[in-house]
Formats: sequence, C-alpha cells, structure tokens
Amino acid sequence: MYIIVIAWLYVTVLMALTETSVVAGILTLVFYGLLPTALLWWLFGRPGRRRRADRIPEKAAPPEDKASEGEH
Repeated sequence: MYIIVIAWLYVTVLMALTETSVVAGILTLVFYGLLPTALLWWLFGRPGRRRRADRIPEKAAPPEDKASEGEH
C-alpha cells in the first residue's frame, strides 16, 4: 500500500512542477495528490482503527483485586 501512495504522490508532485503558475501547481498537488491520498488512507485505515477501539476497553478495565473480595 505504501509503495502505491509514494508513487502517486511522486506523480502528482511532478504534475505540479510542470504547471504554468505556482497557484496552479499548489492546487494540482492538493486536489490530485494530498486530498485523494488522505481520503484513501482514512477509508482503508478504518478496519485497523476499529480493531484498536475494540481492544482499548480490555486494557482500560482495572484488574480485580482478590484481597478486597475477602473483606466483604
């Protein structure tokens, strides 16, 4: 996945460098490169974020104290 992202950003940087003005180059880089890449990373990263969110409550739960159970 990373190689595809690197290649796509490389192509869009080259496209931006060949634009006739600086503003057109920046807009090309943002709209052809950065926004689509960020959208794809967000979409394809969703399963990993869901797995991490499911594991957090397991880590956040305090361990049961065996010594305090006998006092009641």
